[in-house]
Amino acid sequence: MPELPEVEVLARHLRPLLLGKTIRAIAVRREKVLRPTTAYGFKKALRGAKFVGLQRRGKYLLFELRRPGSRKKFFLLGHLGMTGRMYLAPKAGPLPKHAAVVFNLGAKDFIYEDTRYFGRLTLDLSAAEKLGPEPWDQEFTPERFQEKLKGSRQPVKVKLLDQSLIAGVGNIYASEALFRAGISPRRAANKISVAAAKKLLAAIREVLQEAIDCGSTIPLNFEAAKMDDLFYFGRAAEAMDYYEERLRVYDRAGQPCGNCGFPIKRIVQAARSTFFCSHCQKD
Repeated sequence: MPELPEVEVLARHLRPLLLGKTIRAIAVRREKVLRPTTAYGFKKALRGAKFVGLQRRGKYLLFELRRPGSRKKFFLLGHLGMTGRMYLAPKAGPLPKHAAVVFNLGAKDFIYEDTRYFGRLTLDLSAAEKLGPEPWDQEFTPERFQEKLKGSRQPVKVKLLDQSLIAGVGNIYASEALFRAGISPRRAANKISVAAAKKLLAAIREVLQEAIDCGSTIPLNFEAAKMDDLFYFGRAAEAMDYYEERLRVYDRAGQPCGNCGFPIKRIVQAARSTFFCSHCQKD
């Protein structure tokens, strides 16, 4: 599932393509992704509206729009789910089988495609309103981080996936950040000291920023005949780097740790795979 860096890269890609464009027509092909918004309400609110901004909040995209003759902005919330894509394509081209929502912007269509339809494109913003702070929020200090961890007995890796704790961190980057901080994913969240919270928060920020910087070097050419299923890790011919090769523990079970040479281990926590080095990451 796309995490904060992948959504940030996509937001940066889409922002200049959408700004100033007016929604001329809307085709809803899978009403499920609009819930709880209805197709009627969706079309009524959005037809004729203009894109005036695009933000990322956690793993969500927040499209800012303005209706004709109004100064007031309103928001459309997008979430990619597990298999979602959002991109612009020529209006004349055939629509993909799994196109869920299509906005006509004139010569181009803005397409939300989702094979499994677990994502959302809705006027309901409640999911974003429940999110915790962004990793780089200045007010989110190590002390505040540790205070929030202190209230949970869950393993720290599991707690990091709680989006009300910190927005945008998912399975991949939680494993990576804990490795860089030298903290076992099995350690109880309430056993994290302020010093450990400081290391962990710094590692979270570092690994997320590194992924954003690397992902930003990969051209997102969604109009190509073939697209990498995981565009945010895909190797483009022009790309100088390949982020998946830079992941230090994730999906590397059995391979030697880059720090100590011990084999990377895989365990299951809360039905998700966790990768770590038992030698470098003590309980």
